[in-house]
Formats: sequence, C-alpha cells, structure tokens
Amino acid sequence: MITRLLARHHAHAVAAFRIVTGLLFASHGAASLFGILGGAPGGGTVAFGVWPDWYASVIELVPGSLVVLGLATRAAALLASGSMAYAYFTVHQPRAWWPLENGGEAAAMFCWVFLLLVFTGPGALAPDRSRFVRTSPNSGEGQAT
Repeated sequence: MITRLLARHHAHAVAAFRIVTGLLFASHGAASLFGILGGAPGGGTVAFGVWPDWYASVIELVPGSLVVLGLATRAAALLASGSMAYAYFTVHQPRAWWPLENGGEAAAMFCWVFLLLVFTGPGALAPDRSRFVRTSPNSGEGQAT
C-alpha cells in the first residue's frame, strides 16, 4: 500500500530533488561569478578566465541552472558530477583521505548526487521528460521508454 503510494509520486520526488540540488549548485557558481550570496570563498568574485576557479564557477552556474530547468539534465548532471570528482581529487583528497578531514564533503556529495541524476533522469516537470515518456491512452499516465 505505502509502496504503491510512494511509487505514484516518484517522478515528482525526483523533480524536487533535481530542482533543489541544481539550485544549490548554481548558487555556488553565481556567488563566485557575481559576488552575491556572500561571494567567492574569501569574498568578492573570481577573476575572469582564472584556472580553475572561474571555469569551476561557470560549470556550477550553467549545468546547475540547466538541471533546475530540466534541460539537457543528464548531460548537465554528468558534467557537474565530473567537475566535482575533479575538485575532490585535486583540491580536497591530497589534504587527507576522508572528506570529513579534508573539507570535501560538499564536493563528494554533489558528485554522487549528480551521478544519481544521470541515471534517474529529470523526473516530472521537465522539458527533457517529454522526450523519454510516452503516454498510454488508457491510463493517462506517462511510462518511461
């Protein structure tokens, strides 16, 4: 009974997960690029074209925004996941092995969360969904293809 109820709302739960995750990720990029929400780490903005900070900020803002909107969700999530894996292994992991010790919890979590979205897709309320869902004329519900 409860499993059927939860399954009925699966696509909307994935959509909420996608929107919140994308918004949090895009906020990091917006903060660093535009100095809002506290700005870049240390305050202010990152300088244009500076490796890797500016590029990381653009990757946070653009794919994060695409994930929020449900546009090219799987590709954007794959890029975001890869960027966070790169950040973890180049910035955090050399300091210590465990994320709790090296300050890499956010990078590790974003990496795995976006990887999950690569496999689950965008959920409900996404333009991407219309390409992968066929509507059954009898049930009125979409079925993944």
